[in-house]
Amino acid sequence: MVTVRRQVGAAVDALWAVLADGWLYPSWVVGATRMREVDPAWPGVGTQLHYSVGTWPLLLDDTVTVLACVPKRELVLRGRAWPVGETELRLTLDERADGCDVVLSEEVRGGPARLLPAGARSVLFGPRHAETLRRLAYLAEGESR
Repeated sequence: MVTVRRQVGAAVDALWAVLADGWLYPSWVVGATRMREVDPAWPGVGTQLHYSVGTWPLLLDDTVTVLACVPKRELVLRGRAWPVGETELRLTLDERADGCDVVLSEEVRGGPARLLPAGARSVLFGPRHAETLRRLAYLAEGESR
């Protein structure tokens, strides 16, 4: 499992507002380049985001599905990133007096990426997840102003 953490200078409400707006997904998730569709009940359990990864003309269409959702506390997603594989992403939010802490954990659930040792996954995916949380923080901090 790959886990990264970040302190965010915005309240949980502002961070959740970004997560709950599915159209913002490519703004904070590294690799996602465009949204095609957002289920109206996002981020309810079972809802999906339909997005693309890559650069035109080499775009792959994929989806992410909500597995669990506790508003303003936790969001668990099943992401597809074929041909790499499938992952389970868990975002947890903890309120602090001066903002909140966010933790992003990823576990590979299927596909060729499962063949990589845990250490190699951390080296390959850790920096990507750190950048994802950096972008998420910037959006939430801007939202809170």
